[in-house]
Amino acid sequence: MPARASLSAFLATARSALAASASKKQTLTFVVGNESADLDSLCSALLFAYLRTYGSPQTLHIPLCHLPRDDLTLRPEFTEVLRRAATSPDDVITLDDLPELDATNTQWLLVDHNCLTGHLELFNKQVVGCVDHHTDEGKVPQESEVRLIEKSGSCMSLVVTHCREAWEKLKDADKATEIDAQLAHLAVGPILIDTQKLGDKNKTTSFDEDAVQYLETKLPSATGYDRTNFFSDVAKLKGDISPLSMRDILRKDYKEWDDSGVKLGTSSVPAHFGYLTEKAGSSDALLDGIKRWGTEKDLDLVTVLTAFTNEASFHRELLLFARTEKGVATAKAFEKDYTEKLQLSPWSSGKLDLDEQSQWLRCWTQGRVENSRKQVAPMLREAMKAKI
Repeated sequence: MPARASLSAFLATARSALAASASKKQTLTFVVGNESADLDSLCSALLFAYLRTYGSPQTLHIPLCHLPRDDLTLRPEFTEVLRRAATSPDDVITLDDLPELDATNTQWLLVDHNCLTGHLELFNKQVVGCVDHHTDEGKVPQESEVRLIEKSGSCMSLVVTHCREAWEKLKDADKATEIDAQLAHLAVGPILIDTQKLGDKNKTTSFDEDAVQYLETKLPSATGYDRTNFFSDVAKLKGDISPLSMRDILRKDYKEWDDSGVKLGTSSVPAHFGYLTEKAGSSDALLDGIKRWGTEKDLDLVTVLTAFTNEASFHRELLLFARTEKGVATAKAFEKDYTEKLQLSPWSSGKLDLDEQSQWLRCWTQGRVENSRKQVAPMLREAMKAKI
């Protein structure tokens, strides 16, 4: 590879190579985050692809944003982090930019997940490695060159840990210091967001603390970086869902699984159900929006997980809406097995609850706030297996 370029120039090279591949039978190596396409997934894919391209093994790695291009508008926090990395959403590569691919001519490295889902599931056999902080699903071969699955607040912290030595060897660019500062902005943003500025004791690990300490050595005061201000700016953008419709709120941070004959969809929302009820106009209107989303995605079980700070305390809520008999069986199995473990109690005296043969809904306040979707989704998937 030539001397390394800025992130935006690297993305232009990757886009050109992807376009040229349509007429060539060459193997393409992709790096992709999970289908929720949150800030951590998006930024981790970009940084890992960049450092793998210019470090060892010096093979072009194409970073893919796991979402349609239109969905980028739902993520202003990503736009802000890209801006600080001297890049824009126009530069990144999305699902809409993929040409028709022969799966056998591709390789896939996963960040922030270890099993391809959604539109990319057909490439699962071409997965050659991962860096992730979720439950190991046993899909990535043990002998893979890269297979790092560890507990951390942010997947980006693991990417930085894995690539740190290679990064330090990249001293060949005329503007190495400037480029490093751009990359460090890209990396530190999701770590600060996912760990609440390293203040969330339930999430923050030594991986996160060490990564931020390292990255901030690449962010001298001359860059205008300030940890508190950076976190506040990005967090404000991430948490502001006021311009969004109910459908957009539910699809902004969405992940889906189809296991054991049950299709599960999960939406993470940075606001409480009281706010969502008020935004929708009424409880009935909120439920109608959730039901429409379940119908659009053809789900057996719709899950909405809220996370928010109220009066300086962090809170979580959880809603399950089962819209088929299979979904109802799964939801009831989850309720039986995990109510105590998650310290679930009825939200607003059961105001949103519903109990019918083919439709069932429960909304809870979640006492064990340390359990995010990263922990709750595997519980739901276990309930999917146990539904019979």
